[in-house]
Amino acid sequence: MTEMTATADAAVAEPNRPDMALPSALPPEELDRMTDDIVAALKTVYDPEIPADIYELGLIYKVDIADDRAVTVDMTLTTPNCPSAQELPIMVENAVSSVAGVGPVTVNIVWDPPWEQSRMSDEARASLNMW
Repeated sequence: MTEMTATADAAVAEPNRPDMALPSALPPEELDRMTDDIVAALKTVYDPEIPADIYELGLIYKVDIADDRAVTVDMTLTTPNCPSAQELPIMVENAVSSVAGVGPVTVNIVWDPPWEQSRMSDEARASLNMW
């Protein structure tokens, strides 16, 4: 499950719709648009070894949109020895940076909790024939 947040430390519900607990300096319509566009951008990034995008694979753990439009993405990899470990964070940074209105983008690789197949969406399971 991906957590989307908008700082002023407002928790945002999974995965595409913000559920603002605290007000953000960004207008709600702008935050909604940015959230949708960031998710769409993340869905363009594919693990080169897996025919599914990283968002549907469940590799994106958290996206934080700060009041100054800086975006921080916490993501993981399928394994610590992932051959794409060097390129995937750069691909994520470039994809999110391409969204209109987004400021600086930081991508953090995290290992807790470890990724497991249960994090994949039904769409990813279908594309990988894992029913």
